[in-house]
Amino acid sequence: MALRVAGIRYTTIEINLRDKPAHMVRVSPKATVPVLCLSEHEVIEESLDIMQWALGQADPLGWLKQAELEHAQYLLQQNDGPFKRSLDQYKYASRFLGADPKQARQAAVTALIQPLAQLLSDQPYIGGQSPTLQDIAIFPFVRQFANVEPDWFAQTTPDCVSHWLASWLASDLFAAIMQKPV
Repeated sequence: MALRVAGIRYTTIEINLRDKPAHMVRVSPKATVPVLCLSEHEVIEESLDIMQWALGQADPLGWLKQAELEHAQYLLQQNDGPFKRSLDQYKYASRFLGADPKQARQAAVTALIQPLAQLLSDQPYIGGQSPTLQDIAIFPFVRQFANVEPDWFAQTTPDCVSHWLASWLASDLFAAIMQKPV
């Protein structure tokens, strides 16, 4: 989404992580996605780094403007740390010895959904009246969380978080970037 907003032309290559292309492993030995190849020797391997690089080139919607707000930074830290760990244990409980998916779900709620709800209860975006980098970085993970048990999520999640997520999922920008490569 940041690449598109910044007006940066790019090519999306769909990767089957069970059959990683040799070129991908050569340019990015960590062999996970996303990978942004700026050249054969210049590669950005983390989503947030890609977003920051793209918006550093052009930020017409001002997503970086409020990205340094303390609460925005806190939510991103929660997302990238305890929330993601809990999300993995919730979504893929069978991969974690002794994991309790319900406990992991509650830990995820405590780590991110509750603080996000508190913030969104009186403003539409993490950055206030307009989106910020953190909205774009966090909503895909909330989407994953919601998709584990959609009925439970719909019944228990505060309306402000549900509406925030739904607005991103219904956005023209999201629809545009979710097109399958041809």
